Amino acid sequence: MNTFLAEKITDIRRQRGSDLAILAHHYQHDDVVAHADILGDSLELSRKISSLAARDIVFCGVFFMAETAAMLAKPGQRIHIPARDAACVMSEMAPAALVETVLARLEAAGKHVLPLTYVNSSAAVKAVVGARGGAVCTSANAGKMLRWALDQGRGVLFLPDKMLGQNTCDALGVSPERRHILDVRSNGARIDFSAAMAAEVLLWPGQCVIHARFKARDIEAVRQKNPAAKVVVHPECSPETVKAADAAGSTSFIIKYVAEAPAGADIVIGTEINLVRRLANKYRGEKTVRPLCLSACSNMGKGTEENLLATLVGLDTAEPVTVPEAVRAPATAAVTRMLEVSA
Repeated sequence: MNTFLAEKITDIRRQRGSDLAILAHHYQHDDVVAHADILGDSLELSRKISSLAARDIVFCGVFFMAETAAMLAKPGQRIHIPARDAACVMSEMAPAALVETVLARLEAAGKHVLPLTYVNSSAAVKAVVGARGGAVCTSANAGKMLRWALDQGRGVLFLPDKMLGQNTCDALGVSPERRHILDVRSNGARIDFSAAMAAEVLLWPGQCVIHARFKARDIEAVRQKNPAAKVVVHPECSPETVKAADAAGSTSFIIKYVAEAPAGADIVIGTEINLVRRLANKYRGEKTVRPLCLSACSNMGKGTEENLLATLVGLDTAEPVTVPEAVRAPATAAVTRMLEVSA
């Protein structure tokens, strides 16, 4: 942490008081997290927005998170993000126009599905989903939301993360024979409609490039060196990796797993490195926390103490993150369904 920057940020926070709130995702660097009023995963942070009285909310994370915050903000509230170019590779694997086209192709073939989108998607994709009666999910509530979607009786398109989709299907007992990964190349022209028609859950072929790096063979290597080690991974990892681990769950789940592990435990974590390092430092001397392998999100890394300060200095003249009303209304409906179902 840079002492000069930290003092400047602290001064601004003190001056603005309750008119300012800083939110940070667990994958942000410690230098940023140190200034956060609220730290959490996507679901936790989404739930907090409606309760905030601050006029200016600074969201330290990637852009789709700031968009979601802008959708849920009250009139008069302004959402800012220190790094506007902090994208999400997984989110970009499902552009809204292509999602719309694929859904239209499926409907033309007689396959009508309820879309369920992971929160790691653009506001435009959330709007496509919301307009069709669908909802959003997070890694923390994916099981509950997929069960809700299946109970609607139309079949489900889960997007954009095929890994989270498959792992959630496994947890719910939706067999591989009842699901199908779509081929969306060539603007959806390669879809296997016979396989799609037979499936109960259709999966978009996206994935998180950070969590895809964790392999089952990495877990096997850990077990060979220390059979007593416990391995916990994020459900954005491959199904093979999740099956090989002792446990899998959201960032909040992982934090709780480490907290509840007995003293002296050796815990190996498969998720973004900033969270792993934070947990390792917190429990140093009590239990061992280490990464399955080094995997850092470069987009999360775009949020720094320097651009957080720059954002705070320019709050009064900055252009906040906004979502066009034509997108906001259906996208917010999709998020609201999630919050209602997962309450």
